[in-house]
Amino acid sequence: MAADEPTERELRVMPWWLVLVGLLLAAALGWLVLDLLLTEADRASQPDTRATLRIDAIRTGLTVVAGTGGGLALLLAARRQWITERAQRHQESVAARDQAHRDRVQAHAESVAEAAQRQQDRQSTAAEHDAAERRLTELYTRAVELLGNDSAAVRLGGLHALERLGQDNPGQRPSAFAGERRQFRGVGDLGIGAVLCAYLRMPAPDDEPRETEVRRTAQRVLTRHLRADDVAYWPEVVLDLTGATLVDFDAAGCTLVDANFTATAFTGTTTFAGATVRGRVLLGAATFGDVVFEGVAADGEVLLDGVRVSGQATFDGATFSDGLSCRRSTFAGHTSFRQVTFGQPTSFDATRFEDSTTFRQAVFEGALSMEHTEFGRSANFHAARFTNMALFRWTVFGAEALFDQARFTDAANFGRARFHSMTSFRDTQFSRPPQVDQARAVVDPGHRWPAGAVVQQLDDEWLLLVDR
Repeated sequence: MAADEPTERELRVMPWWLVLVGLLLAAALGWLVLDLLLTEADRASQPDTRATLRIDAIRTGLTVVAGTGGGLALLLAARRQWITERAQRHQESVAARDQAHRDRVQAHAESVAEAAQRQQDRQSTAAEHDAAERRLTELYTRAVELLGNDSAAVRLGGLHALERLGQDNPGQRPSAFAGERRQFRGVGDLGIGAVLCAYLRMPAPDDEPRETEVRRTAQRVLTRHLRADDVAYWPEVVLDLTGATLVDFDAAGCTLVDANFTATAFTGTTTFAGATVRGRVLLGAATFGDVVFEGVAADGEVLLDGVRVSGQATFDGATFSDGLSCRRSTFAGHTSFRQVTFGQPTSFDATRFEDSTTFRQAVFEGALSMEHTEFGRSANFHAARFTNMALFRWTVFGAEALFDQARFTDAANFGRARFHSMTSFRDTQFSRPPQVDQARAVVDPGHRWPAGAVVQQLDDEWLLLVDR
């Protein structure tokens, strides 16, 4: 029985003797009243009066008996009505309980049916997932096996098979971040991007044209899916090409996130023109032939420490918002940083520029350090803007050093620098006098020193610059 249903008292059957007792009590009450009234009537002195009183007494006694019987009959009728109503309520309650029970049984049956259907759906989904995973595993394994084949044509087929697998299954694309091994719910611990990077990191046979073509294809497969404006963009892929050998690597317009090219050998012409850099891009100790960073937009730090560039290097119009580190590097060919914007502190310490170098109209929003830097040929800083400290201490200018129309809004230090050819600060603006203590310059009539600079003759070949 439900907790909110009222508890009904047990219905007892009225015994027959209780009715007999009621009738006897009614008769006894009538007799008692009659006896009392007759006794009073007998006390009357007149016979006529006595007879009338006796008749009234009898009438009254009978009335009492009749009234008592009527009351008993009314009580019995009320009890009968109460029993009838109680029976009706009981029937209604039983019917309601039966209906509620039927509803509960129906709801339970429906719940059991739904649970069975859900279980069946889960089993069906699990079976489909397992079948899909087995299929992906087979495709992945077959494609990786093709990469290890001795035939270059078969390896090319393996590359394209991996690319198709990654294009159709986004969960298989990601590669591992530098220093981190990611876990996947797909066919393996490493995504397709990581497999391609690992293939390129493997040593390449010398003078093997067919393998070179396979590697070029692997490069194109990677970079083709790194362009955010392309429908084939794979945003999950992170490049780890540490120590790889790349031929004519073309990452123009690509989006590079935490890419690692440490100690990578770039042969031929390498281009990152128009690339977008997010996070850190590591290029430390990499070697280049010709390299193009023109129009690069870097939100993260770019590290070029220890790089070797045997050809030309172009950075024109690039933006390094989080700074550029290019220490102890070597640029053998012409190098151009025209109109480059350097955000955070930038360092070229101990870097050697063997050919002409230009920073024309470059903007250094953070501090610049070029200590112990060597310029083998002309260094052009025409109209460059230095909004923070600029350090050129111990810098060697092997040919012309041009700072015409440059603007220094903070301290500029050329202490102990060496100027081996004509130096010009024509129309250069300084917010404070530059420090030139112990800087030396060869004797040249074309020199244009900052206003107020003190120049002393050391000998027939050298001049000495000192601070006031």
